[in-house]
Amino acid sequence: MTRAEFRRMFMCQGPVITPVIHVLDRDQVLRNIGVAVKAGAPGVFLINHDFPVGELIPIITDVRKFVPDVWIGVNFLAMPAKNAFPILGRLYAGDCPIDAYWADDARIDERVERQIEADMTRKVYSVCGWNGLYFGGVAFKKQREVGREDFECAARLAAPYMDVVTTSGAATGCAADTKKVSDFRRGLGDRPLALASGVNPENVTDYTDLVDCFLVATGINYVSDFYNIDPGRLDELIAIACRHGEEH
Repeated sequence: MTRAEFRRMFMCQGPVITPVIHVLDRDQVLRNIGVAVKAGAPGVFLINHDFPVGELIPIITDVRKFVPDVWIGVNFLAMPAKNAFPILGRLYAGDCPIDAYWADDARIDERVERQIEADMTRKVYSVCGWNGLYFGGVAFKKQREVGREDFECAARLAAPYMDVVTTSGAATGCAADTKKVSDFRRGLGDRPLALASGVNPENVTDYTDLVDCFLVATGINYVSDFYNIDPGRLDELIAIACRHGEEH
């Protein structure tokens, strides 16, 4: 998939903005999805920060009944994609299609050429009964540290194993170093790149030439509120991304 093909999937000329909702319960998720849809966001990600995946699944299935047409991705916190894909396959078979999975660690090892764990993940994906987009974390926060000199190599190795290579800053709410993002862009060539953590209306233009999708939470939430989107902040961020697309 090329960068242009990825953006066309979302009917976006500029970078795609996907708000990340830290799930509490069904009503909180639906309320925030409503805010995202009203702002023109083409989709959202749901993530479980406060409870196990087993408690997230029924919330997801309930939410999907209320918003059957909204693009929804999920992150099962700390769960490798090879374990998540069968769950997504069962959800799909149960009439609860999920559009994307975001794994914090795509199991890419830039220190070796043969990517044994990534190969295994791809094999699981091929037989799990789910065919959504795979956003795979590479040099991602809270995972094994990757040397700055290896960012480009890590991105190059990751490209064949996932739909959207996804990286981040050093921690939640921490903006990524622009040199890191530039290195990832060189490694990926014309493949799509997503960036999570630390993106906000004040700094997004540092990345708009390099990044195709922003997974955003703290940068668009109310101050001191981890769980709810500030409509004004989201409107501003989407407007900047749209302007960039129109100008390029």
